[in-house]
Amino acid sequence: MCGFAGEARFEPATTGTLSLPAADIDAVVRMGATMHARGPDGAGAFQQGNVALAHRRLRIIDLSEHSQQPMSDPALGLTIAFNGCLYNYRALREELAASGYRFFSDGDTEVVLKSFHAWGAKCVERFDGMFAFAIHERDTGRLTLARDRLGIKPLYYSEAPGRLRFASTLPALLAGGDVDTSIDPVALHHYLAWHSVVPPPHTMLRGVRKLAPATIATWEADGRCTSQRYWQLSVRADPQFASLAPSEREREVEDALRSAVRRRLVADVPVGVLLSGGVDSSLIVALLAELGATELRTYSIGFEAAGGEAGDEFRWSDLVAQRFGTRHQQIRIPTSELMDALPETIAAMSEPMASYDNVAFWLLSREVSKSVKVVQSGQGADEVFAGYHWYPKLVGSADAAGDYARVFFDSDHAGYLDTVSDAFATDDASRAYVERAFAASASADAVERALQLDATVMLADDPVKRVDNMTMAWGLEARVPFLDHELVELAARLPLDDKLGDGGKRVLKAIGRRLLPTEVVDRPKGYFPVPILKHIDGPVLALARDSLTDRRALERGLFRRETVERLLAAPSQHITPLRGSRLWQLALLEMWLRARGL
Repeated sequence: MCGFAGEARFEPATTGTLSLPAADIDAVVRMGATMHARGPDGAGAFQQGNVALAHRRLRIIDLSEHSQQPMSDPALGLTIAFNGCLYNYRALREELAASGYRFFSDGDTEVVLKSFHAWGAKCVERFDGMFAFAIHERDTGRLTLARDRLGIKPLYYSEAPGRLRFASTLPALLAGGDVDTSIDPVALHHYLAWHSVVPPPHTMLRGVRKLAPATIATWEADGRCTSQRYWQLSVRADPQFASLAPSEREREVEDALRSAVRRRLVADVPVGVLLSGGVDSSLIVALLAELGATELRTYSIGFEAAGGEAGDEFRWSDLVAQRFGTRHQQIRIPTSELMDALPETIAAMSEPMASYDNVAFWLLSREVSKSVKVVQSGQGADEVFAGYHWYPKLVGSADAAGDYARVFFDSDHAGYLDTVSDAFATDDASRAYVERAFAASASADAVERALQLDATVMLADDPVKRVDNMTMAWGLEARVPFLDHELVELAARLPLDDKLGDGGKRVLKAIGRRLLPTEVVDRPKGYFPVPILKHIDGPVLALARDSLTDRRALERGLFRRETVERLLAAPSQHITPLRGSRLWQLALLEMWLRARGL
């Protein structure tokens, strides 16, 4: 797990020899320096003609200097900057070695490089893992960028005439300079309406885009770009799969999950687990114990109660830790410490994310990183196996997009227009996006359409992005077994009752009843609790008021003053369908812009 940045310069094709301008290595080094937290164990930079790369390294696989990046293979004429982990790199290495390739390192980065040489852009179809990478071809000046199937690893870019810059984080691009930092109204609409989900290519800033998941894009030396989506998920019940006995489907899911957990043990350092006490993370602990993991470290976090709502789930995580004999750590955070952590949490966000568990992940990662560098986490199970409360509300829907918006969106279009100033008025971009996505689905069922959208778009641009940003702020690599693409494809074929039954995630709960304490499986659905950011009061209300009413906010002119005053007067009366604070959404965006120096 690492961070990288780079620049490519282009010149339009003319008669005669193409003369490429040199890349700005100084700008690229500045961009790389912003990602020290993502890669505290090493740094490197590279320039060759029109391309420059910078890299920050977190040593997880092959701890030696042989796997330093950017990595070049002069014999092949290729240089790579890579972020992520290829879980099947050893098998691919054996296949490449049998074809005559020779290796100078023991890591996965060199396997990606040689796979690209051997199989071209189609190499990504062979990869099991999470990844983003940039590969420069010396002899052609060509540059290739790619991102994993489910968007677990981020990749941002900024284009200007004759130039492309790219990086693992948005702040890294800003450090390079010369970026249009004005607000993108379409992204603002998505942020305020679609629960902070801003689908690619948009980001909050007009001058910064992001590569979509499952995409590989190539820029020729003259600046021409071609891209392709190399993987598509189709959520649609398979009648043949449905004809199996439920116990057989459960066994297939359990075997696939076991394989996913096993793959994510690939590391030259210990691997821990973020244990919330829910079914998902508890299943990971159970399977790791079954696989023979000894001295397994598990971690849970809790906060002070607020608004009559508990701030921890230690009761459940303790049960799991005791059952499997893990080295468990409860992390208790007082409200004062939470408030102190908010500015750094916001600074760690590549994009504004209003979910109040961001600070929980930031604080949890801070403590966990003191003892391990890699953890497995249960993110993704709710989106893949229908664990959220809005999915049953879509059963039998005759207006799938409309009903999805009613149960998921934080605001309708009228609410958006009532919130932002006239300068940021736009069409109903979020509703239109959902309608296009649902129309492209192979399923006519509203729930399956929603699951496909959530797994391929919402997941990458809300919970997965949140986990990546907050863990990497502390040099901690988070691996997500429930987003193993083979497991996701299997889940997509399940009949809906295997997902919606038993209050959601029926098939996972059935597996859990064999492997876990029954109290953990039958407990009420929980969420990462940070009550003080949901029940806005006291110091959080003061922070929101200061952020939204001072001179900088008023000069920025994003929000209507009367709407801000209405939210400040009664924040508890403006809770979204997904249990978030409307006031916190606005305040968080303003604080994020300031953290970026905008």
